Amino acid sequence: MATEGPPPVHGIADFVRGYEAEEILLAFRCPRCRSLTATWGLACSRCGARPLEEARLGPTGRIVAGTVVAVPGDELLNEAPYAYVVVALDDGGRISGWIRGVDREADIAPGTLVRFAPSYRPGVQFERIAPAGERPEPP
Repeated sequence: MATEGPPPVHGIADFVRGYEAEEILLAFRCPRCRSLTATWGLACSRCGARPLEEARLGPTGRIVAGTVVAVPGDELLNEAPYAYVVVALDDGGRISGWIRGVDREADIAPGTLVRFAPSYRPGVQFERIAPAGERPEPP
């Protein structure tokens, strides 16, 4: 079976190291249709193009979906309750992650502004910046 070009620049371990240690969110961009994905893969899930280009995702975005987790798995056992969210990033792409200390669905309404919050804790962690429909205060 022939392959089209070399494998992607970074692997799954690089994704994890990126958000846990290097404080960056890595992604892949399709060279043909330009779609972004934060999910590791060898080919574009939209058009099948290969190889994918490495990209970095911006740190801010808005929640598009989420749920409050009261009974967590082992990895986040001491963090409950927390929110598991899908975030549409301002610079493009979507990524899933979690927000600690959330116990109400209203606190993660679609449109809530969030920022990537690098942490020693596992997974991609976000923090809330402003509720849905509000603009953040300038620094």
